[in-house]
Amino acid sequence: MSRENLAKAKKAKNDEFYTQYVDIQKEVESYIEYNPDTFRNKIVYCNCDDPYESNFFRYFVLNFKRLGLKKLITTSYKPSPVANTLLELVAGGGQL
Repeated sequence: MSRENLAKAKKAKNDEFYTQYVDIQKEVESYIEYNPDTFRNKIVYCNCDDPYESNFFRYFVLNFKRLGLKKLITTSYKPSPVANTLLELVAGGGQL
């Protein structure tokens, strides 16, 4: 992706330069196909711009039990506008 495309996306507030949820899902699922216990009892660390809005956080929190994770840690250098609020992670207000 060229610098010009990134600049246009940033100006248009188009997040195409962030990793898309479906891409994360495809990549992680390929690891699971190879070894179903890849993430079992593992700690996943995500260094995010905003952990509450990160697609990595979203994927791992929604699949925490299925993957058998031990712990999910996300960090950020700046505060999130949604920190300490109730988040609707699943469309329609579903439960985790």
